[in-house]
Amino acid sequence: MRNWMRERMRRRKKKPENESEATGKVGQQKPPVDEHHPQPIVPTYDDVGGAEGEEAGPETAHAASVEPAFAPQHGEGRMETEVQPESPSMPPPGAPEQRPVQQGKTSRAPKGVVVLAIGLPGSGKTTWFKRRGVTPLSSDMLRSILFDDITEQRYQGLVFSTLRSLLRARLIARMPWNYVDASNLAHHERRQWIKMAKGFGYEVHAVFFDVPLEVCLERNRKRERQVKEDVVQRMAAKLKPPSFEEGFAKITVVRVKRGDK
Repeated sequence: MRNWMRERMRRRKKKPENESEATGKVGQQKPPVDEHHPQPIVPTYDDVGGAEGEEAGPETAHAASVEPAFAPQHGEGRMETEVQPESPSMPPPGAPEQRPVQQGKTSRAPKGVVVLAIGLPGSGKTTWFKRRGVTPLSSDMLRSILFDDITEQRYQGLVFSTLRSLLRARLIARMPWNYVDASNLAHHERRQWIKMAKGFGYEVHAVFFDVPLEVCLERNRKRERQVKEDVVQRMAAKLKPPSFEEGFAKITVVRVKRGDK
């Protein structure tokens, strides 16, 4: 009986092992939480629709609140159309990305903006960012940093989890404008970005490159680093245009001039 009691007390005193990957030390004991070791900053993600309903400032004057499940409302969101210029280096006049986010007079104005690029390889995403002098969070950039090879495709999960961590760090730092340069083809691929941004109180914009597949393929053939044509065609079959129901406050559609390649 005494041995059983001593064994039970010994087990109670044993500290639980760390089962979290937050520190990268799975299995090690968790550090104490006190005034010298406060809890880490952890953003809260509301359920779908939990972060919506914020009043918009001047930058979002026409963006109405969104009901749960991103149900559309009359007058919600803004749609714009942009034509790719003849010169890829030509900066757009008065691009909103070059201006600070307007906070407005409302108490719940967005803290900033997260811009998601949506489009096929060769649709002009990288050129769009270069014209604005913007360095986006890019999956290609991360492949170069992590693997010294921009064509590495074996670790997609690692690439995009790292990309999300970088965006989360920028949102914690309250950076006003944040850009994600990836294909973002389908609704489920965009959902995590939107949920994260709204959880931090940010507005989400989409830039949809509505460029014909044949134009993308022709541009791809002229690139130094080409994507296989059958891969581009499979991506085109998965591409879904963005919608306000997903949670976007603004959608910019970028098209080529008629007859332009």
